Amino acid sequence: MRYLLDTNIFIYLSTDHDKLDPNVFSILSEPETLMYISAESVRELIIAYNNKGWGNKKWKTAEDMVRSIEKTHFVEILPIAKDVMQTYSRLSVNKVMNHKDPSDHVIISHAMTLGMPLISSDTRFPYYTRQGLKLIFNEK
Repeated sequence: MRYLLDTNIFIYLSTDHDKLDPNVFSILSEPETLMYISAESVRELIIAYNNKGWGNKKWKTAEDMVRSIEKTHFVEILPIAKDVMQTYSRLSVNKVMNHKDPSDHVIISHAMTLGMPLISSDTRFPYYTRQGLKLIFNEK
């Protein structure tokens, strides 16, 4: 089965397995599971590395971190294609929870466009299931 990982799930997968719900950890540990991450998440990870120092103890450079996503963690990076942007343009955002994060919206749109379940810990994401998002929620 194919799964799109939200940025927070990749962080937990690469640095802190204890923050993964046992059910999510089980899914990610299955040999037949194929894991993917949006290029938008990779952009967020690079920003976190450069601005907040996240991952500085694990990788020497942001480029090393990007390389390790596929080479060490076996998570394929997906480019953001035009059809993802078309989904993004139609997405109705969660105004009730003041969800204004455009990166989240791109990641959600990526999952919806590809029909892939998105694994996330973000409590604002269940709102998007009524628009077609397949969500696997990680209880921290």
